[in-house]
Amino acid sequence: MTKVELPYQLFDADNHLYETKEALTRHLPKEYEGAIQYVEINGRTKIAVLGQISEYIPNPTFEVVARPGAMEEYFKHGNPEGKSRREIFGKSMKAIDAFRNPEARLKVMDELQLQRALMFPTLASLVEERMRNHPELIHAVIESLNRWMLDDWGQDGSFVHSGRIFTVPVITLPIVERAIDELNWAVVEHGAKAILVRPAPVPGFKGMRSFALPEFDPFWKRVVELDVLVTMHSSDSGYSRYDAEWDGNSLEMLPFQTNTFAMTNQWRPVTDAVASWVCHGALNRFPDLKIAVIENGSAWLEPLLQQLSDVYKKAPEGFGFRDPIEAIKQSLYVSPFWEEDLERLSQVMGADHVLFGSDWPHPEGLAEPARYIHEIKDMPLENQAKIMGGNLARLLKV
Repeated sequence: MTKVELPYQLFDADNHLYETKEALTRHLPKEYEGAIQYVEINGRTKIAVLGQISEYIPNPTFEVVARPGAMEEYFKHGNPEGKSRREIFGKSMKAIDAFRNPEARLKVMDELQLQRALMFPTLASLVEERMRNHPELIHAVIESLNRWMLDDWGQDGSFVHSGRIFTVPVITLPIVERAIDELNWAVVEHGAKAILVRPAPVPGFKGMRSFALPEFDPFWKRVVELDVLVTMHSSDSGYSRYDAEWDGNSLEMLPFQTNTFAMTNQWRPVTDAVASWVCHGALNRFPDLKIAVIENGSAWLEPLLQQLSDVYKKAPEGFGFRDPIEAIKQSLYVSPFWEEDLERLSQVMGADHVLFGSDWPHPEGLAEPARYIHEIKDMPLENQAKIMGGNLARLLKV
Protein backbone atom coordinates (compact mmCIF):
# COMPACT_ATOMS: atom_id res chain seq x y z
CA MET A 1 0.00 0.00 0.00
CA THR A 2 1.41 3.36 -1.06
CA LYS A 3 1.67 5.92 1.71
CA VAL A 4 0.65 9.44 0.77
CA GLU A 5 2.12 12.54 2.36
CA LEU A 6 -0.86 14.12 4.12
CA PRO A 7 -0.82 17.71 5.36
CA TYR A 8 -4.25 17.17 6.99
CA GLN A 9 -6.37 14.37 8.45
CA LEU A 10 -8.84 12.48 6.27
CA PHE A 11 -12.52 12.12 7.19
CA ASP A 12 -14.11 9.82 4.61
CA ALA A 13 -17.79 10.55 3.92
CA ASP A 14 -18.43 7.20 2.26
CA ASN A 15 -17.27 3.95 3.85
CA HIS A 16 -19.30 0.75 3.99
CA LEU A 17 -19.79 -2.23 6.21
CA TYR A 18 -20.99 -5.59 4.92
CA GLU A 19 -23.96 -6.99 6.85
CA THR A 20 -24.17 -10.48 8.30
CA LYS A 21 -27.15 -12.74 7.58
CA GLU A 22 -28.95 -11.75 10.78
CA ALA A 23 -28.57 -8.00 10.25
CA LEU A 24 -32.13 -7.50 9.05
CA THR A 25 -33.74 -10.10 11.31
CA ARG A 26 -31.96 -10.23 14.69
CA HIS A 27 -34.34 -7.67 16.21
CA LEU A 28 -37.29 -8.27 13.89
CA PRO A 29 -40.58 -8.87 15.78
CA LYS A 30 -41.89 -12.43 15.52
CA GLU A 31 -44.98 -11.27 13.64
CA TYR A 32 -42.72 -10.50 10.66
CA GLU A 33 -40.77 -13.76 10.82
CA GLY A 34 -40.20 -15.06 7.30
CA ALA A 35 -40.36 -11.67 5.59
CA ILE A 36 -36.58 -11.88 5.05
CA GLN A 37 -35.09 -15.26 4.20
CA TYR A 38 -31.86 -16.64 2.79
CA VAL A 39 -32.39 -19.48 0.34
CA GLU A 40 -30.13 -21.78 -1.66
CA ILE A 41 -30.53 -21.60 -5.44
CA ASN A 42 -28.28 -23.83 -7.54
CA GLY A 43 -25.67 -23.88 -4.82
CA ARG A 44 -25.71 -20.10 -4.27
CA THR A 45 -27.24 -18.22 -1.35
CA LYS A 46 -29.80 -15.59 -2.29
CA ILE A 47 -31.99 -13.25 -0.27
CA ALA A 48 -35.76 -13.50 -0.56
CA VAL A 49 -37.96 -10.57 0.44
CA LEU A 50 -41.62 -11.44 1.01
CA GLY A 51 -41.01 -14.68 -0.85
CA GLN A 52 -39.47 -12.96 -3.89
CA ILE A 53 -35.84 -13.85 -4.62
CA SER A 54 -33.73 -10.76 -5.30
CA GLU A 55 -30.70 -10.52 -7.57
CA TYR A 56 -30.10 -6.87 -6.68
CA ILE A 57 -27.04 -7.90 -4.65
CA PRO A 58 -25.72 -11.11 -6.27
CA ASN A 59 -24.02 -12.38 -3.09
CA PRO A 60 -26.01 -11.04 -0.11
CA THR A 61 -23.96 -13.03 2.41
CA PHE A 62 -20.85 -11.03 1.41
CA GLU A 63 -18.69 -14.07 2.14
CA VAL A 64 -16.98 -13.47 -1.20
CA VAL A 65 -16.87 -9.93 -2.61
CA ALA A 66 -15.25 -7.87 -5.35
CA ARG A 67 -11.97 -6.30 -4.33
CA PRO A 68 -11.97 -2.69 -3.13
CA GLY A 69 -11.34 -0.39 -6.07
CA ALA A 70 -11.69 -3.14 -8.67
CA MET A 71 -13.44 -0.74 -11.04
CA GLU A 72 -10.98 2.18 -10.82
CA GLU A 73 -9.75 1.78 -14.41
CA TYR A 74 -13.30 1.40 -15.68
CA PHE A 75 -14.44 4.67 -14.13
CA LYS A 76 -11.29 6.60 -15.06
CA HIS A 77 -10.86 5.37 -18.63
CA GLY A 78 -14.13 3.70 -19.60
CA ASN A 79 -14.50 0.27 -21.14
CA PRO A 80 -13.47 0.53 -24.81
CA GLU A 81 -13.02 -3.24 -25.11
CA GLY A 82 -16.54 -3.94 -23.88
CA LYS A 83 -15.42 -6.21 -21.06
CA SER A 84 -18.05 -7.98 -18.97
CA ARG A 85 -18.64 -6.97 -15.37
CA ARG A 86 -16.91 -10.17 -14.27
CA GLU A 87 -13.84 -9.24 -16.33
CA ILE A 88 -13.89 -5.69 -14.97
CA PHE A 89 -14.19 -6.86 -11.36
CA GLY A 90 -11.35 -9.34 -11.76
CA LYS A 91 -10.57 -11.90 -9.10
CA SER A 92 -12.86 -11.75 -6.08
CA MET A 93 -11.75 -12.08 -2.47
CA LYS A 94 -13.01 -13.64 0.73
CA ALA A 95 -14.45 -11.15 3.16
CA ILE A 96 -11.99 -9.97 5.80
CA ASP A 97 -12.77 -9.09 9.41
CA ALA A 98 -12.49 -5.37 8.64
CA PHE A 99 -15.63 -5.57 6.51
CA ARG A 100 -17.68 -6.70 9.52
CA ASN A 101 -15.86 -5.74 12.69
CA PRO A 102 -15.12 -2.20 13.89
CA GLU A 103 -11.96 -3.07 15.81
CA ALA A 104 -10.49 -4.75 12.74
CA ARG A 105 -11.71 -1.87 10.60
CA LEU A 106 -9.87 0.68 12.73
CA LYS A 107 -6.59 -1.12 12.02
CA VAL A 108 -7.28 -1.06 8.29
CA MET A 109 -8.27 2.60 8.51
CA ASP A 110 -4.81 3.26 9.96
CA GLU A 111 -3.27 1.49 6.96
CA LEU A 112 -5.52 3.47 4.62
CA GLN A 113 -4.59 6.73 6.40
CA LEU A 114 -8.21 7.43 7.30
CA GLN A 115 -8.59 9.20 10.62
CA ARG A 116 -12.41 9.00 10.59
CA ALA A 117 -15.22 7.72 8.39
CA LEU A 118 -18.97 7.68 7.98
CA MET A 119 -19.98 4.02 7.88
CA PHE A 120 -22.98 3.08 5.74
CA PRO A 121 -24.75 -0.27 5.47
CA THR A 122 -24.73 -2.07 2.10
CA LEU A 123 -27.61 -4.56 2.07
CA ALA A 124 -29.99 -1.93 3.44
CA SER A 125 -30.32 -0.33 0.01
CA LEU A 126 -32.68 -3.07 -1.18
CA VAL A 127 -35.15 -3.00 1.72
CA GLU A 128 -37.56 -0.11 1.14
CA GLU A 129 -38.19 -0.65 -2.54
CA ARG A 130 -39.04 -4.35 -2.14
CA MET A 131 -41.44 -3.65 0.72
CA ARG A 132 -43.06 -0.50 -0.64
CA ASN A 133 -46.56 -1.97 -0.30
CA HIS A 134 -46.00 -2.82 3.37
CA PRO A 135 -45.15 0.38 5.30
CA GLU A 136 -45.23 -1.15 8.76
CA LEU A 137 -42.89 -3.94 7.65
CA ILE A 138 -40.44 -1.40 6.24
CA HIS A 139 -40.26 0.31 9.62
CA ALA A 140 -39.83 -3.00 11.43
CA VAL A 141 -36.99 -4.21 9.19
CA ILE A 142 -35.16 -0.86 9.19
CA GLU A 143 -35.47 -0.63 12.97
CA SER A 144 -34.08 -4.16 13.23
CA LEU A 145 -31.14 -3.24 11.01
CA ASN A 146 -30.37 -0.12 13.06
CA ARG A 147 -30.27 -2.14 16.27
CA TRP A 148 -27.98 -4.69 14.65
CA MET A 149 -25.64 -1.86 13.56
CA LEU A 150 -25.66 -0.48 17.10
CA ASP A 151 -24.88 -3.98 18.47
CA ASP A 152 -22.10 -4.82 16.04
CA TRP A 153 -20.64 -1.44 15.04
CA GLY A 154 -21.45 0.82 17.96
CA GLN A 155 -19.61 1.25 21.22
CA ASP A 156 -21.03 1.70 24.71
CA GLY A 157 -24.53 2.25 23.34
CA SER A 158 -23.42 4.84 20.79
CA PHE A 159 -23.30 4.77 16.99
CA VAL A 160 -19.86 6.39 17.28
CA HIS A 161 -16.97 3.96 17.75
CA SER A 162 -13.65 5.19 19.18
CA GLY A 163 -14.41 8.69 17.96
CA ARG A 164 -13.48 7.49 14.46
CA ILE A 165 -16.26 5.32 13.00
CA PHE A 166 -19.58 7.11 12.65
CA THR A 167 -22.15 4.48 11.72
CA VAL A 168 -25.17 5.94 9.96
CA PRO A 169 -28.60 4.58 10.97
CA VAL A 170 -31.36 4.47 8.37
CA ILE A 171 -34.56 6.44 8.88
CA THR A 172 -37.54 5.38 6.79
CA LEU A 173 -40.47 7.79 6.52
CA PRO A 174 -43.76 6.02 5.62
CA ILE A 175 -45.25 6.58 9.10
CA VAL A 176 -44.07 10.03 10.22
CA GLU A 177 -44.62 9.53 13.97
CA ARG A 178 -42.64 6.30 13.86
CA ALA A 179 -39.85 7.99 11.89
CA ILE A 180 -39.61 10.68 14.57
CA ASP A 181 -39.44 8.03 17.28
CA GLU A 182 -36.60 6.27 15.45
CA LEU A 183 -34.80 9.56 14.88
CA ASN A 184 -34.95 10.34 18.61
CA TRP A 185 -33.80 6.81 19.44
CA ALA A 186 -30.82 7.02 17.10
CA VAL A 187 -29.68 10.59 17.76
CA VAL A 188 -30.78 11.46 21.29
CA GLU A 189 -30.45 8.05 22.93
CA HIS A 190 -27.56 6.59 20.91
CA GLY A 191 -25.48 9.49 19.67
CA ALA A 192 -25.85 9.16 15.89
CA LYS A 193 -24.23 12.12 14.14
CA ALA A 194 -25.87 11.51 10.75
CA ILE A 195 -28.91 9.68 9.41
CA LEU A 196 -29.60 8.04 6.07
CA VAL A 197 -32.79 8.81 4.11
CA ARG A 198 -33.45 7.17 0.73
CA PRO A 199 -33.43 9.55 -2.27
CA ALA A 200 -36.81 8.37 -3.50
CA PRO A 201 -40.53 8.93 -3.03
CA VAL A 202 -41.77 7.60 0.29
CA PRO A 203 -44.06 4.55 0.20
CA GLY A 204 -47.14 4.61 2.39
CA PHE A 205 -50.73 3.57 2.92
CA LYS A 206 -51.87 6.17 0.37
CA GLY A 207 -49.18 5.42 -2.19
CA MET A 208 -45.89 7.11 -3.04
CA ARG A 209 -45.15 10.79 -2.32
CA SER A 210 -42.20 13.14 -1.85
CA PHE A 211 -40.38 13.37 1.47
CA ALA A 212 -40.39 17.17 0.96
CA LEU A 213 -44.17 17.60 1.16
CA PRO A 214 -45.68 19.33 4.24
CA GLU A 215 -46.85 15.95 5.53
CA PHE A 216 -43.26 15.29 6.63
CA ASP A 217 -42.63 18.68 8.21
CA PRO A 218 -42.83 17.38 11.79
CA PHE A 219 -39.95 15.03 10.99
CA TRP A 220 -37.76 17.68 9.36
CA LYS A 221 -38.56 20.10 12.18
CA ARG A 222 -37.16 17.56 14.62
CA VAL A 223 -34.10 16.98 12.41
CA VAL A 224 -33.36 20.72 12.51
CA GLU A 225 -33.88 20.83 16.29
CA LEU A 226 -31.35 18.01 16.69
CA ASP A 227 -28.99 19.61 14.15
CA VAL A 228 -28.19 16.24 12.63
CA LEU A 229 -26.79 15.69 9.13
CA VAL A 230 -29.16 14.08 6.63
CA THR A 231 -27.38 11.86 4.11
CA MET A 232 -28.92 10.67 0.85
CA HIS A 233 -26.81 7.78 -0.38
CA SER A 234 -27.21 6.03 -3.71
CA SER A 235 -29.81 3.29 -3.36
CA ASP A 236 -32.49 1.39 -5.20
CA SER A 237 -34.87 4.30 -5.60
CA GLY A 238 -37.41 2.32 -7.59
CA TYR A 239 -36.69 3.88 -10.95
CA SER A 240 -36.05 0.50 -12.54
CA ARG A 241 -39.84 0.28 -12.83
CA TYR A 242 -39.70 3.02 -15.44
CA ASP A 243 -36.67 1.57 -17.22
CA ALA A 244 -38.46 -1.77 -17.32
CA GLU A 245 -41.41 -0.26 -19.15
CA TRP A 246 -39.01 0.69 -21.94
CA ASP A 247 -37.00 -2.53 -21.77
CA GLY A 248 -40.03 -4.80 -21.40
CA ASN A 249 -38.37 -7.03 -18.81
CA SER A 250 -37.79 -7.53 -15.06
CA LEU A 251 -38.83 -4.77 -12.67
CA GLU A 252 -35.85 -5.31 -10.34
CA MET A 253 -32.84 -3.02 -10.38
CA LEU A 254 -29.76 -5.05 -11.34
CA PRO A 255 -26.81 -2.68 -10.81
CA PHE A 256 -24.14 -5.16 -11.91
CA GLN A 257 -25.58 -5.94 -15.33
CA THR A 258 -25.01 -3.77 -18.39
CA ASN A 259 -28.11 -1.82 -19.39
CA THR A 260 -27.30 1.23 -21.50
CA PHE A 261 -30.81 2.64 -21.25
CA ALA A 262 -30.71 2.52 -17.46
CA MET A 263 -27.21 4.02 -17.51
CA THR A 264 -28.47 7.09 -19.37
CA ASN A 265 -31.03 7.57 -16.56
CA GLN A 266 -28.86 6.63 -13.59
CA TRP A 267 -28.81 10.13 -12.07
CA ARG A 268 -32.56 10.63 -12.43
CA PRO A 269 -33.31 9.58 -8.80
CA VAL A 270 -30.86 12.03 -7.21
CA THR A 271 -31.86 14.76 -9.67
CA ASP A 272 -35.50 14.35 -8.75
CA ALA A 273 -34.70 14.09 -5.03
CA VAL A 274 -32.77 17.36 -4.98
CA ALA A 275 -35.37 19.07 -7.19
CA SER A 276 -38.07 17.92 -4.81
CA TRP A 277 -36.34 19.59 -1.85
CA VAL A 278 -36.96 22.98 -3.47
CA CYS A 279 -39.99 22.37 -5.69
CA HIS A 280 -42.00 20.94 -2.79
CA GLY A 281 -40.77 23.64 -0.46
CA ALA A 282 -39.00 21.79 2.35
CA LEU A 283 -35.84 23.90 2.06
CA ASN A 284 -37.95 27.05 2.30
CA ARG A 285 -39.70 25.82 5.41
CA PHE A 286 -36.48 24.44 6.91
CA PRO A 287 -33.54 26.42 5.53
CA ASP A 288 -31.26 25.10 8.29
CA LEU A 289 -31.40 21.52 7.01
CA LYS A 290 -27.99 20.02 6.17
CA ILE A 291 -28.16 17.40 3.40
CA ALA A 292 -25.19 15.42 2.09
CA VAL A 293 -25.59 13.65 -1.25
CA ILE A 294 -23.30 10.61 -1.13
CA GLU A 295 -22.18 8.21 -3.87
CA ASN A 296 -24.25 9.94 -6.52
CA GLY A 297 -21.38 11.85 -8.09
CA SER A 298 -21.94 15.37 -9.33
CA ALA A 299 -22.59 15.05 -13.08
CA TRP A 300 -26.30 15.76 -12.50
CA LEU A 301 -25.79 18.96 -10.54
CA GLU A 302 -25.12 21.69 -13.09
CA PRO A 303 -27.85 20.56 -15.52
CA LEU A 304 -30.33 20.56 -12.64
CA LEU A 305 -29.26 24.02 -11.45
CA GLN A 306 -29.64 25.36 -14.97
CA GLN A 307 -33.10 23.83 -15.28
CA LEU A 308 -34.21 25.15 -11.90
CA SER A 309 -32.89 28.60 -12.77
CA ASP A 310 -34.99 28.61 -15.92
CA VAL A 311 -38.11 27.43 -14.06
CA TYR A 312 -37.59 30.05 -11.32
CA LYS A 313 -37.39 32.77 -13.96
CA LYS A 314 -40.81 31.69 -15.26
CA ALA A 315 -42.54 30.76 -11.99
CA PRO A 316 -40.88 32.31 -8.91
CA GLU A 317 -44.15 32.00 -6.99
CA GLY A 318 -43.79 28.22 -7.20
CA PHE A 319 -40.67 28.47 -5.04
CA GLY A 320 -42.11 30.92 -2.53
CA PHE A 321 -40.08 33.63 -4.29
CA ARG A 322 -36.85 32.16 -2.88
CA ASP A 323 -34.25 31.35 -5.53
CA PRO A 324 -33.95 27.51 -5.56
CA ILE A 325 -30.26 27.77 -6.47
CA GLU A 326 -29.64 29.80 -3.32
CA ALA A 327 -31.57 27.24 -1.25
CA ILE A 328 -29.61 24.30 -2.69
CA LYS A 329 -26.25 26.00 -2.22
CA GLN A 330 -27.12 26.75 1.40
CA SER A 331 -28.28 23.28 2.45
CA LEU A 332 -26.68 20.78 0.06
CA TYR A 333 -23.26 19.11 0.36
CA VAL A 334 -22.00 16.92 -2.46
CA SER A 335 -19.57 14.00 -2.36
CA PRO A 336 -18.29 13.68 -5.95
CA PHE A 337 -16.71 10.68 -7.57
CA TRP A 338 -12.93 10.87 -7.49
CA GLU A 339 -12.67 10.81 -11.29
CA GLU A 340 -14.89 13.89 -11.75
CA ASP A 341 -13.87 17.54 -12.09
CA LEU A 342 -13.54 18.37 -8.41
CA GLU A 343 -12.26 21.88 -8.97
CA ARG A 344 -15.27 22.71 -11.14
CA LEU A 345 -17.63 21.36 -8.46
CA SER A 346 -15.87 23.52 -5.87
CA GLN A 347 -16.45 26.54 -8.06
CA VAL A 348 -20.15 25.72 -8.47
CA MET A 349 -20.99 24.82 -4.86
CA GLY A 350 -18.11 26.37 -2.97
CA ALA A 351 -15.29 24.34 -1.42
CA ASP A 352 -17.20 24.41 1.89
CA HIS A 353 -19.87 22.17 0.34
CA VAL A 354 -17.72 19.39 -1.17
CA LEU A 355 -17.04 16.15 0.72
CA PHE A 356 -14.38 13.51 0.10
CA GLY A 357 -15.80 9.98 -0.13
CA SER A 358 -13.97 6.84 -1.27
CA ASP A 359 -16.77 4.21 -1.21
CA TRP A 360 -14.31 1.79 0.42
CA PRO A 361 -14.43 -1.25 0.28
CA HIS A 362 -16.81 -1.36 -2.69
CA PRO A 363 -15.38 -2.12 -6.13
CA GLU A 364 -16.70 1.19 -7.50
CA GLY A 365 -14.52 3.20 -5.13
CA LEU A 366 -10.82 3.70 -4.46
CA ALA A 367 -8.61 0.88 -3.25
CA GLU A 368 -6.42 3.44 -1.46
CA PRO A 369 -8.64 6.37 -0.41
CA ALA A 370 -5.75 8.70 0.39
CA ARG A 371 -4.89 8.85 -3.32
CA TYR A 372 -7.97 11.06 -3.69
CA ILE A 373 -5.78 14.03 -2.75
CA HIS A 374 -3.94 13.71 -6.08
CA GLU A 375 -7.17 14.75 -7.80
CA ILE A 376 -7.24 18.07 -5.92
CA LYS A 377 -3.50 18.77 -5.66
CA ASP A 378 -3.79 22.02 -7.62
CA MET A 379 -6.38 23.51 -5.28
CA PRO A 380 -5.38 25.82 -2.42
CA LEU A 381 -4.31 23.80 0.61
CA GLU A 382 -7.07 25.37 2.69
CA ASN A 383 -9.72 24.05 0.27
CA GLN A 384 -8.09 20.64 0.13
CA ALA A 385 -8.27 20.37 3.92
CA LYS A 386 -11.95 21.32 3.89
CA ILE A 387 -12.86 18.77 1.22
CA MET A 388 -10.79 15.93 2.66
CA GLY A 389 -12.31 16.14 6.10
CA GLY A 390 -12.78 19.60 7.53
CA ASN A 391 -16.22 20.13 6.07
CA LEU A 392 -17.57 16.82 7.36
CA ALA A 393 -16.07 17.34 10.81
CA ARG A 394 -17.80 20.74 10.93
CA LEU A 395 -21.14 19.26 9.83
CA LEU A 396 -20.99 16.54 12.48
CA LYS A 397 -19.62 18.95 15.11
CA VAL A 398 -16.66 16.69 15.93
